[in-house]
Amino acid sequence: MADSLKHPLINLVVAGLGLLHLFTGIEPAQGATCVPTPWDEIGPFYRPNAPVRDSIGKGYLLRGTVRSAEDCLPLRNVRIEVWQAGPGGSYSDVYRATIFSDRSGRYRLETNVPPPYGPRPSHIHILVDAKGFEGLITQHYPKKGEKGAKFDLVLVPESKGEGKARNPVGR
Repeated sequence: MADSLKHPLINLVVAGLGLLHLFTGIEPAQGATCVPTPWDEIGPFYRPNAPVRDSIGKGYLLRGTVRSAEDCLPLRNVRIEVWQAGPGGSYSDVYRATIFSDRSGRYRLETNVPPPYGPRPSHIHILVDAKGFEGLITQHYPKKGEKGAKFDLVLVPESKGEGKARNPVGR
């Protein structure tokens, strides 16, 4: 028996995702499931309420889509805070920003590649806060010599009745 006949429900889901893209322009994440973005340390340099802006430097473009781990659908108007070391290796308000995902869940940040310091490789800190989803703290690690990267942020829905805070830093 052909594999497609063994799994008609999977075929229906795959066809539905194709129609979603065809009629809305919204692309579901690759693969059958969306794996949540892994957590990483917040670090000692987080400060809340970064200014709303989509540029904190030049030469590196970080972009991606914010998605739900439950159904891989994009999430609109999600608050994303970023902070990083400047070219001199220290943190300052100049290298902090708040951005929001657009109606298709996409976000974009223009920056410079932050330098490594001490034992830490080059990295950009990211905090994501979306209503109905657990907060996320992660980091993006630019690859040496690259001018940009696609880094999707996949969020886990809040568990009903467990009282989990959506904001990872308690704001």
